[in-house]
Amino acid sequence: MRALLIALGAGVGAPLRFIIDKKVKKHHRSLIPIETLLINTIGSFVLGLTVRSDGNTILILGTGFAGAFTTWSTFAVETHHLFDHKHRLKAWLYLALTLILGISAAWLGVNLTN
Repeated sequence: MRALLIALGAGVGAPLRFIIDKKVKKHHRSLIPIETLLINTIGSFVLGLTVRSDGNTILILGTGFAGAFTTWSTFAVETHHLFDHKHRLKAWLYLALTLILGISAAWLGVNLTN
């Protein structure tokens, strides 16, 4: 049953990530991969909202949705790409923004559930 709940959340999270990624790339050009930054910040907020929830909510929204919605691997490859192409300032900016916004969003989500 747990795996099914996780799969249900992931079945929404992964396609939504794909849609947001494509829409943002189509309409916005930026110095850094803003689409991944946005997706990971939203996912951090959602996970923060769920950490104090009951078992089913954390499975569906936390593990399933947020797990499939966010993308550490894309963030890692994009950061490497920026460094590899000598865009060091952009890479450090992207790295810092991802950490600051992600942790802040998770903190906000957790504290909204108090």
